[in-house]
Amino acid sequence: MKMINRQLIITAMSLSLLTSCSDNNIESPKNVNVNKSDRVEAKAVAMVDFLIINGDVYSGDSTTAQPLDIAICGQMICGLYPRGQQVNAVKVIDVKGKIVSPGFIDPHTHSLAELLSKDKNHNLNYLTQGVTTVVNGNDGGGPVNIKATAQKLLTNGIGTNVALLVGHGSLREQVMGRAQRYSTEDELSQMTALLDTAMASGALGLSTGLYYVPGSYAKTDEVVALAKIASQYGGIYDTHLRDESTFNIGFTAALDEAINIAEQANIHLHLAHIKALGVDVWGQSDAAISKIEQAQQRGISISADQYPWLASGTKLRSAVMPKWVMADSTQAFFQRLNQADLTEKLNAEIIENIRRRGGPDSLYITEFVDESLVGLNLLQVAELKSLSVVETAKQIVQQGEVRVASFNMSPEDVANFMVQPWVVTSSDGTNGHPRKYASFPKKYQTYVVEKKLLSMADFINRSTYQTAKILGLEKRGLLKEGFKADIIVFDRQGFSPKADFKQWNKYSVGVEQVFINGIQVIENEKYFGSLVGDFVH
Repeated sequence: MKMINRQLIITAMSLSLLTSCSDNNIESPKNVNVNKSDRVEAKAVAMVDFLIINGDVYSGDSTTAQPLDIAICGQMICGLYPRGQQVNAVKVIDVKGKIVSPGFIDPHTHSLAELLSKDKNHNLNYLTQGVTTVVNGNDGGGPVNIKATAQKLLTNGIGTNVALLVGHGSLREQVMGRAQRYSTEDELSQMTALLDTAMASGALGLSTGLYYVPGSYAKTDEVVALAKIASQYGGIYDTHLRDESTFNIGFTAALDEAINIAEQANIHLHLAHIKALGVDVWGQSDAAISKIEQAQQRGISISADQYPWLASGTKLRSAVMPKWVMADSTQAFFQRLNQADLTEKLNAEIIENIRRRGGPDSLYITEFVDESLVGLNLLQVAELKSLSVVETAKQIVQQGEVRVASFNMSPEDVANFMVQPWVVTSSDGTNGHPRKYASFPKKYQTYVVEKKLLSMADFINRSTYQTAKILGLEKRGLLKEGFKADIIVFDRQGFSPKADFKQWNKYSVGVEQVFINGIQVIENEKYFGSLVGDFVH
């Protein structure tokens, strides 16, 4: 992987004359004529596959829309011309009045299970948001064998491009299970070897979920040692902080740990789904931003991603159960939940964790084997069962996987992070939460159209080329000759989310045309069923 100077991303992106592409309203092949006085010298192309004309083009690093027409040849963008330049095209697509942009890049998804399946590998919930490339392996999870996973994805066919991180938690679990202890020298050596192979196979970097089991059992030095391996390949360190609230070491202390890891390993730090989670840390966005900017001024390369929702989403056990109770096997976890001599200690910690999350009435069940409980909050479930909130939580986590949406962020903190030039767009998409189907249009409608915190160019830049630069993805995220033709066209009025917390899995609308690797996969909001995504690294 080529080394990338990602420190450039911490400042506002400079004006570029490069610009964008678009899609359909397919006309018969023709020449587009223009007055000679309007023409500029352009490289001659005998015939292009697609010519996208008359759109308002945002290149991915521009500050305003550009009046450009975009040519696609094979998988690549092969020309950007002043509007009206005569170009011969097999298909001309007139997108007058529409926004033409690079395809969005989501640096934090949990879409690998669908991509590996035979029925949801189209990734249509992302395509309809305008996302053409997704990243998996975040939060310390995902596959260790990058080569085998990439091959399976390509063999099955996938609807979007995909890039992979190597999860520290996955490395740890493969070598030492879910043991609640530090790694030995030999175990760390084994993890290092696995990571080295993964990086050589095209992984983007190392991800950690130091809040989650088993990553939470690791000391900082273990992570530094692994991050140094990723750094040797020009990879990134992507982290779910050890604490985004007051669950263990505290939000700002966890941020200090992440910065320390990046500094020691000489690696770019990317902060996953940056947030101040829970009432105890509301208002700490200012302190976090100051800490990050001070580190950047010392030469540490740092970025972050963010989803545009006030509610987080996770498994109930991860949200409220102490980490020590989840060590080792599921059987051991359940045994501890029911162990009489642990009850007093366990219950007290669960009560405190629920309080940190905003109370039992802020924890909504979004996915559970008993569908009658979906949509209820934990307090309502407890009342139905005539149990205490704690006993209810302990009971239902033993009955199957429970996912919850937790309304625990302040609008002020979300907006404060949103406007930072080093924060890009993500979804952290999980079942039961509308972020999986609607994060990009939600950010656009709420923070561009309604609140006007971001300009159209800000929104597009931080959803495309800025993200590509963070991840080290070459020839992606920019409308420029020689770059891959991942292009979307959306309607500035119509681009909007349809999913919400009542119905989390409704497709977004307003993305009218989508090209992936030069192939049109959506025309006039109709999906062709094409599986043309690639493994990117």
